[in-house]
Amino acid sequence: MATIEATPAAAPAAAGPRPRRSRAGGHPREWVWGYLMVLPLLAGLGVFYLWPIAQSVYFSFTEWGAFGGQRWVGTANYRDFLSDPELPKAAWNTLRYSLLVLLAVPLSVVLAALLNQVRDRHVALYRTLYFLPVVSMPAAVAMVWRWLYNGDYGLINYLLSLVGVDGPHWVSDERFTVYAMAVVGVWASLGYNMIIFSAGLKSIPRHYYEAAAIDGAGRVRQFFAVTLPLLSPSIFFVSVLSVIGGLQMFDTVLMMLGKSNPALAGSKTVAYLFYEDAFLDNRQGMASAVAVVLMAVLLLLTAVQFRLQKKWVHYE
Repeated sequence: MATIEATPAAAPAAAGPRPRRSRAGGHPREWVWGYLMVLPLLAGLGVFYLWPIAQSVYFSFTEWGAFGGQRWVGTANYRDFLSDPELPKAAWNTLRYSLLVLLAVPLSVVLAALLNQVRDRHVALYRTLYFLPVVSMPAAVAMVWRWLYNGDYGLINYLLSLVGVDGPHWVSDERFTVYAMAVVGVWASLGYNMIIFSAGLKSIPRHYYEAAAIDGAGRVRQFFAVTLPLLSPSIFFVSVLSVIGGLQMFDTVLMMLGKSNPALAGSKTVAYLFYEDAFLDNRQGMASAVAVVLMAVLLLLTAVQFRLQKKWVHYE
């Protein structure tokens, strides 16, 4: 009679030493490789951003001679800048421009939503046309708009004259210069904003629209009840970038108005004051103080925007 021999139970695997895990939960080699991968980015961030910021803060407390050399002057540059008679007007121009450029955000949302509904084969062409100002040279854009805004032979005043309106001198009258430059800023930022909003629109699941349609919501109701809430993260991102870009506005003032323009004195921005101190008056310490104050204002406004976004930005 055959006997069945009981097979010995499989011996448990030999328990070797468990690999050590870092406090972050990963294997030490993993986080070392992780840091090595981001090291070039961290090095670039430190060399091209953090170190210049630290230098600017230090230089803002110094005064530079005509042939170099620095002398510690404490907070004198900040006192001189804050008591500059041109600062209130420049700050008001900068604030007005930044708020006006924000008009590009709702306009870009509407245009991106309309293009997203288009099923035409030429939609890529439309997007390219809207994006062209983004890749155009700012100096060339400013010169073209300078011609369009010319009070004597510009195209805009010519079109206004056809309907009986006598157009003003847009870029030589300081009452209109900020608004004229804001129109250029809105036009130039439409393409970039639309690219971001188009990507945000494509990420919205279609079943939300199907559910809204079943509930009887029309296109307009779907736009306000579905599209806008789910697009709010993109709107917040573009709004932050628009405010930062508006507060740094300089090139349009320089190129579209020119140094001999009689309206320049009343159209300067804070960034233009930095340019004058750094490159025209050779006051590097004062220019650094202007840059530090502008950076502080940018950080404060950005922090306020991040604080307020909890009330209106919806993350799915």
